[in-house]
Amino acid sequence: MNLERLGEENFETYGEYVSLVFEGKEYTNRDQHRAATRLANALRGLGVGVGDRVVVMLPNCPEVPQSYAAILKLGAVVVPVIFLLGPEEVRHILVDSEAKVVITSTDMVWKVEPLIGALPTLSHVVLVDGEGSTTLGLAELVKGQPDTFGIVERADGDLAVILYTSGTTGKIKGVALSHGNLHSNARSAASLHELSREDWSLAVLPLSHSYGLTVMNAGNILGTRGVLLRWFNPEEVLTTIQKFRIRSMSCVPTMLVYLLNYPGAEQFDTSSMIYWGSGAAPLPLEIVEPFEKKFGGRILEGYGLTEATTVVSAHRLSMERRLGSVGKPIPGVEVKILDDQDRELPAGAVGEICVRGPNVMQGYYRMPEETQKTLTNGRLHTGDVGRLDGDGYLYIVERKKDLIIRGGFNIYPREVEEVLYAHPKVAEAGVVGMPDPLMGEDVLAFVVVKAGQEANAEEIMAFCAEKLARFKCPKQVRFVESLPKSPIGKILRKELRKLSEGDHHG
Repeated sequence: MNLERLGEENFETYGEYVSLVFEGKEYTNRDQHRAATRLANALRGLGVGVGDRVVVMLPNCPEVPQSYAAILKLGAVVVPVIFLLGPEEVRHILVDSEAKVVITSTDMVWKVEPLIGALPTLSHVVLVDGEGSTTLGLAELVKGQPDTFGIVERADGDLAVILYTSGTTGKIKGVALSHGNLHSNARSAASLHELSREDWSLAVLPLSHSYGLTVMNAGNILGTRGVLLRWFNPEEVLTTIQKFRIRSMSCVPTMLVYLLNYPGAEQFDTSSMIYWGSGAAPLPLEIVEPFEKKFGGRILEGYGLTEATTVVSAHRLSMERRLGSVGKPIPGVEVKILDDQDRELPAGAVGEICVRGPNVMQGYYRMPEETQKTLTNGRLHTGDVGRLDGDGYLYIVERKKDLIIRGGFNIYPREVEEVLYAHPKVAEAGVVGMPDPLMGEDVLAFVVVKAGQEANAEEIMAFCAEKLARFKCPKQVRFVESLPKSPIGKILRKELRKLSEGDHHG
């Protein structure tokens, strides 16, 4: 079935209600539905048809879900692009996807403008907030368009979305997700929801990320209400929680760290919060207790990846929370821990996390070899190392590629990072391997010190020596102003490794 049926069912099930608040303005589900219908008619007028790719490159705003819904109604394919990507990456995505139309805004169109007329497939660029000599304005485009549109039927296996992910290896790959992938993941995510429909949630993750897509689709199923922020800003987050008595928010660990270290955070009333969903990167356990004490609510960690349409495992409110765990696999999804020969390992043993279920991607867009490497024996090989306990809770140990092997001993960067986060002066930390002539690799720690504090390498190393086996302790500590992060705030070890290699050779 076409994923956009969820939008129609939402209206049939719940009637009209305020589903979204953005920058002080309320939008009902009917407003959003009508805007999407008019845009679908307009896009059809621009020649967009079944299977055509349309890029949506916008910061969070109501036009993002409107655009997604419009594109899906047509049976076309959504290509969400995180607006923080550089022009080279944007160019790669436009060329690779052969996108016909780009929907963007005046402050980002510079990344696309040089390609208008240069790419044979790109026929139109639509701006949601104005128009230019080579672009179309959204307001003008949808003016006079009808409020009705017959959804183009799609099969579960038909392509719905291509999400480009740089992953840990660097080359941007397009993850091809079908209507069935997104639909099943949204239903499973919705089934974990245990709050009332009346409760407000806060949406601050980029809607252009797979996580944002799932939250949006699940919202259609549940009929929930959300306040949308253009992007993450600690003060705005705290103000919004206080004003709307927000109950839940999905975020990445970096956001929690920023909130925890935000000066004056205690002046805000966050007592309405029931839970903070954390995903996309490992949660530093050392921040959980101080964070919950300061802001209330519980941090519930989950795990997912774009190749599995986002959610693989999660904690739900009503189940026991096991700190350090990312919860249990969501309904319909099977997780196994396999060794290098693809043999299943017993509970407690560490190996590669492999996933099977209706949420597993079709493959990497037009990359059959890459697809074959990742989807083998009917399972998605995630490249993440982890273990399952006897009760089926999943624990992430590390990315395979991030493992440090020092003199034959395995060192998991995350274990060292946990100790660094426990140091009273440390705000953020990232650990990578650096080349070592004797040991092959050794441990290098990058540290961001809390505002107003001073620290030296010796005290950090001494602190680690009290808590870690000697071979796991950082050989070097480097202090930096900030750590390199992905557009959604994931600390990029790949970039840290480049820094370590550059210094080593230089």
